[in-house]
Amino acid sequence: MISANDFIPSKYTHSVEEGNFQWSAPSNIALVKYWGKKDNQIPANPSVSFTLNNCKTITKLAFAKKQNDGTFSFDLLFEGQPKEDFKPKIQKFLERIEIYLPFLKDYHFTIDTENTFPHSSGIASSASGMAALAMNLMSIEKALYPEMTEEYFYQKASLLARLGSGSACRSVKGSVVVWGNHTNISGSSDLFGVEFPNAIHANFKNFQDTILLVDKGEKKVSSTVGHDLMHNHPFAERRFAQAHENLDQLITIFESGDLEEFIKIVESEALTLHAMMMTSMPYFILMKPNTLEIINAIWKFRNETKIPVCFTLDAGANVHVLYPENVAKTVLQFIKNELVGYCQNGQYICDEIGNGAMLI
Repeated sequence: MISANDFIPSKYTHSVEEGNFQWSAPSNIALVKYWGKKDNQIPANPSVSFTLNNCKTITKLAFAKKQNDGTFSFDLLFEGQPKEDFKPKIQKFLERIEIYLPFLKDYHFTIDTENTFPHSSGIASSASGMAALAMNLMSIEKALYPEMTEEYFYQKASLLARLGSGSACRSVKGSVVVWGNHTNISGSSDLFGVEFPNAIHANFKNFQDTILLVDKGEKKVSSTVGHDLMHNHPFAERRFAQAHENLDQLITIFESGDLEEFIKIVESEALTLHAMMMTSMPYFILMKPNTLEIINAIWKFRNETKIPVCFTLDAGANVHVLYPENVAKTVLQFIKNELVGYCQNGQYICDEIGNGAMLI
């Protein structure tokens, strides 16, 4: 069993004065949701997600040797401009991961980051952002220790990303990613995300995700606060068990290609996530009236056409419309005709399954 201590390096074999790397990392959308966590960003239940392709963060990391005065030294740019309000989150992240990357205080870093999608639009930008930063930091460690294996590189990148933002560990590698221990998924771990190891039917290859931007405002309740409210939640234990059961069912569904059963699990998970928010104390609702209008329109369209299109939600008001590639033309027409009117300024983003982080 791999433990977190296995990722604490004993020595480096090379030294590096300065350099830079650039990585892109995508957002991801969970099918079985992670809601509730233990200490050190360990999930209370396993989750599985589709990695996206177009919604991503591109981060360039420049580094130069400095005197180790016991402090972290970094500048943060967002789309080329200094972004002071992001800095505390990065500071906290560096403090959390220092034990795994002992070189962090030896360098001054310039982090220059941008998104291909609107920031704070309810698309998981912390997931793609932390994953991209983790990939860059691992590239530095690989320069200091070139003997590192590829498996170690990606597992540790995912572990570091998780310490920045839980779901970021699912944005490192693979098109379908599992995070959290699950009895029937070999190699699954609470420490990092792994590529789904079992068979995946052709129905799920090139799956499409059109994201309807219902509300682009900042979330009223942060995910961190939401996760914490699961600690004394009256339905928490049953929910955690349900996540394991649904993930079990998805193993079979991914293999068989059964889209009808896939839709049941995915929509039920989305509504359960929001049900947990509505029944916590304090309780909150992140859906908007237009979220419900879209859900009802999708149900009506699916009933009338028998086209396998479904929705999922993150902890926000926006709707991810999921459908196989072979019905894309019809579904996009339906979205343009009937759903765009419910989006803020008519905005939506067309995305599809992707392959994880990439070195640029």
